[in-house]
Amino acid sequence: MTLNIRVIAPDKTVWDASAEEIVLPSSTGQLGILKGHIPLLTALDIGVMRVRIDKEWQPIILLGGFAEVKNNNITILVNGAEKASDIDLNIAQNNLEQAISILADAKTSKEKIEATQNVRKARARVQAAIVLNS
Repeated sequence: MTLNIRVIAPDKTVWDASAEEIVLPSSTGQLGILKGHIPLLTALDIGVMRVRIDKEWQPIILLGGFAEVKNNNITILVNGAEKASDIDLNIAQNNLEQAISILADAKTSKEKIEATQNVRKARARVQAAIVLNS
């Protein structure tokens, strides 16, 4: 038996497949799910979801949301998601450096909040690209 995983963004279904294991970026840290997991509802943070299929890990960037685990079915509702295969590591690293620089220069609370979110998204993209390339 495997896990049935669906990742749904506002505009499309990003992922709909079976896997052996999943690691989610929950709001309280990384959360690993295997078959037979107890029912669970958790908030998700911006970060990298890793899915193991046939002993290979596939990363997907999640931009916050919620996950429900029930009867080996995992439904993930997200604000947005990106596939790591669409990311160039060099560009992602440059974007992260720029985002950190913008955060350092932020003056108002609004600018700091937006810049912090952009740093977290950029960092997730770099992490996903590294997982994919390793």
